[in-house]
This record gives sequence, C-alpha cells and structure tokens, in this order.
Amino acid sequence: MPADSLQPSINAMSTLSELEKAAEALSAEEKQRLIVFLAARLRAESPQMPPPRTFSREQIEAWVKEDEEELRALKQEG
Repeated sequence: MPADSLQPSINAMSTLSELEKAAEALSAEEKQRLIVFLAARLRAESPQMPPPRTFSREQIEAWVKEDEEELRALKQEG
C-alpha cells in the first residue's frame, strides 16, 4: 500500500485501538499490503536487526517428534 494512500487514515486515528479496528475492516489483500508497508517502516527505523536464529537439524527434528507425540496423545484423548 503506498504511503500516501495510508496517510489520510492514519492521521485521523490517534490510538492503537482505532488503528486495530480499522485494520480489521480491511480486505485480506489490503491487510497484506499494510503488513508490507509496516515491515518496511520498521526496517527503516530499526536498522540494527538481530541476526537470524539458527537451529541444528537435530533440534528441529526433536521439536517435530515432540509435536507429533503431543498430537497423537491429543487424538487418543478425543
């Protein structure tokens, strides 16, 4: 969403609550465009992004195994 198309709406809103309510009324496409716009603004304002987290293959596989075990347990309960 171009910044100029967001500007009038944002200027008319003064609280996060008002912004959240307005965002709920957006279409899925408009929400995606808003996310891209906000992410670009955050990157511009916060150039010191933390480095990406890295996980070993073993850690990821352990998480997957744990999740699958929990899913099986839930299915057995239900």
